[in-house]
Amino acid sequence: MRLPRILTPRVTASAHCDLPCGVYDPAQARIEAESVKMICEKYQANTDPEFRTRAILIKEQRAELVKHHLWVLWTDYFKPAHFEKYPQLHQLFNEATKLAGAAGAKGATDPAKADELLQKIDEISKIFWETKKA
Repeated sequence: MRLPRILTPRVTASAHCDLPCGVYDPAQARIEAESVKMICEKYQANTDPEFRTRAILIKEQRAELVKHHLWVLWTDYFKPAHFEKYPQLHQLFNEATKLAGAAGAKGATDPAKADELLQKIDEISKIFWETKKA
């Protein structure tokens, strides 16, 4: 069954939320990654088992948010022209999301893993702001 022509959308929009607001910023991922790092540091400094369990749960939630914010940038903000101009961009996102995931900061309690993640986010951020100037 086909929709009547009048009901067929003329324009398709995509955004990181239900309203295409056009607001994108790698700072969202960075804030969550900084939280992951601080939780790792607090985890290392505390031997209380209940605290450590809570810290791990919260750290994993924050790491998942890092991945979410990175995916939004990767899939919604950056366009083919950006990937052509910055051929390393796909690799940066791949590495950053893996560092936010189970093999990285989400699955570890070492602040050094969170530092690696923050470095990747900084590289992505540099490119992001270059594209905003263009």
